[in-house]
Order: sequence, then structure tokens, then C-alpha cells
Amino acid sequence: MTDHEQDRFEAELRRMSPATPPESMMVRLLAAKRPALPRATESARDDSSIPSLVWLLRWLIPAAAVVIVSVTLWRGGIPSSNRSSGPAASSEEIATAGSPALKADDVQIGQELVSSFDAVARLPGGEPVRFRLQQWMDQVVLSDSTQGLTVESRTPRFEVVPVGFETY
Repeated sequence: MTDHEQDRFEAELRRMSPATPPESMMVRLLAAKRPALPRATESARDDSSIPSLVWLLRWLIPAAAVVIVSVTLWRGGIPSSNRSSGPAASSEEIATAGSPALKADDVQIGQELVSSFDAVARLPGGEPVRFRLQQWMDQVVLSDSTQGLTVESRTPRFEVVPVGFETY
């Protein structure tokens, strides 16, 4: 459709008048009653006499959240005498409390892939998603030759990586 044809069509539409609705529809429209609205004076009097619960909760809930977060942050920054800063000390650690801490001469860090597999799951919308799952074993070995001490830690670790399917 060219611009000239479109202008002509719009001009023709402007000249037309809307059709009159059928008589049965007009009778139904006139017979239908509007729902009764509450009078403004009654609702204004009710709202002004007592604060509504919704209005109170609108202000109390955020205020309570701010107070809780503030107290938590304030108490978290102050060391307490009944809180321990770490795990309980053994009798050896108490005996060597005067000696310097562990000074590692040799540090070894390793990771070992234990298993790896792919899985397919469906999202709540029904779309398939492929996941790559890998299980690793992380190992850290610290050695202090002056004290003849070796500390070894092995921790399992899981990696789940979503790999999306392109659907068309």
C-alpha cells in the first residue's frame, strides 16, 4: 500500500459514521446496574478515627528490619568473652603457646579429578538444560622442618556448570 492509497483510505474512514448498536444490546446496557460504591464520608471517617493495620505494618516492618540489621552488625564487631575465635585448642597447642606459629617451609597444593559426568534436566518451563558435574579432591600439605610438623588437609569439591541447549 502506497502513501497515497493509505491517505485516501484514512480520509474515507473519517467520513464514515459509526453504526448504531443493536436494540437488544442497548436494552441490556440500560438494564445493567452499576455496583454500589461505598460512600466517601463513611470510609473517610473510619480511616481517620483509627490507624489501619496495613498503614502500621507498612512502616513497622521496614523499621524492624533496620533495627535487627543494625544490632547484628553492631554486635558482630564487638568481641565477646564467651565467644571463641576458633576451634578449641588441644593440650599440645596450649603447651607450645609461647612458641611461634607454624612457619611452613614446604607447601604443596594439589587437586585431583575424582569423577566427571553430564546430566540433562528440565527447567520448570520444560526447556532442557545440560549440566556438567565434576567432583574434585583438593589437597593442601604444609610442612615445617624446624618443628617436624606436617599438616595435611583434603577437601572434596563439586563443580556444577550449566550448559544450555540452543532451541529454535
